[in-house]
Amino acid sequence: MYGFEALTFNIHGGYLEAIVRGHRGGLLTAADYNNLCQCENLDDIKMHLSATEYGPYLQNEPSPLHTTTIVEKCTLKLVDDYKHMLCQATEPLSTFLEYITYGHMIDNVVLIVTGTLHERDVQELLEKCHPLGMFDSIATLAVAQNMRELYRLVLVDTPLAPYFSECITSDDLDDMNIEIMRNTLYKAYLEDFYRFCQKLGGATAEIMSDLLAFEADRRAVNITINSIGTELTRDDRRKLYSNFGLLYPYGHEELAVCEDIDQVRAAMEKYPPYQSIFAKLSYGESQMLDKAFYEEEVKRLCLAFEQQFHYAVFFAYMRLREQEIRNLMWISECVAQNQKSRVHDSVVFIF
Repeated sequence: MYGFEALTFNIHGGYLEAIVRGHRGGLLTAADYNNLCQCENLDDIKMHLSATEYGPYLQNEPSPLHTTTIVEKCTLKLVDDYKHMLCQATEPLSTFLEYITYGHMIDNVVLIVTGTLHERDVQELLEKCHPLGMFDSIATLAVAQNMRELYRLVLVDTPLAPYFSECITSDDLDDMNIEIMRNTLYKAYLEDFYRFCQKLGGATAEIMSDLLAFEADRRAVNITINSIGTELTRDDRRKLYSNFGLLYPYGHEELAVCEDIDQVRAAMEKYPPYQSIFAKLSYGESQMLDKAFYEEEVKRLCLAFEQQFHYAVFFAYMRLREQEIRNLMWISECVAQNQKSRVHDSVVFIF
């Protein structure tokens, strides 16, 4: 029913769309980032942030500040915004908002399992988990020895349960298997989210298809680059790619056989949207690839706000806020370590 959302959207979604657009107005601007980049210490950063929406979260923090404290408090602002929106949402928006957190759940599961494998303290690991990806039985992940136990003891009662069908093996958990598990789960999650958005139809389906396709393609490129020189076979690599996106299916065939970064580049340059990303990189260089992808993603997320009467604005806001927190973490680390010359290396301006 594309084009007729305006008739009924505001009955249930109007208030929340107004809220999320208000939150978007509170994102840091280029002027804010320029001020932050000139700070001499973390207390200066706190002072600059006191005039923004992060102010109330940081005002009672004593000196000396740590980067982790700043990131923690800024993440708390994101979590509060999310919980407020989720409390007010009705179906199908509430399900859509829950889908946004599943990626964090997957990251938390992988963090706990990897940490346990390396004999880290469970309490210390739980503190590092993203608050949006927490669930009741997360602490018991530490007891699992293989994928089957992980599923049977813990994950069967979580929203991630359907995504585990492809992961369940009796292989013992090691670093390689855990990384394969992460990517298999992400593949199932993205495909499920994509199908859900298609079912919603209208502008939500159109805009979210573009954003999720970009995410799927970015993951395909990262999987390819990270698996070069490992024992992962071409067929195993291909199985980790999502079954949608601009690169599906012919781009995946090419990426599966790539042996180095320049072959990945040659495969990607056939697709105009990604040609511009790789044009920013010199040959043999992959360090700046993440920043180039983040810049392209931010551009697409900002465009989501140009249309009305759709749910993609909620996804876009959450992602933009997460990017902002990554920016603040990088700036804080550079200032704390007296590396101000590198401060612009990883900052992605949002507006």
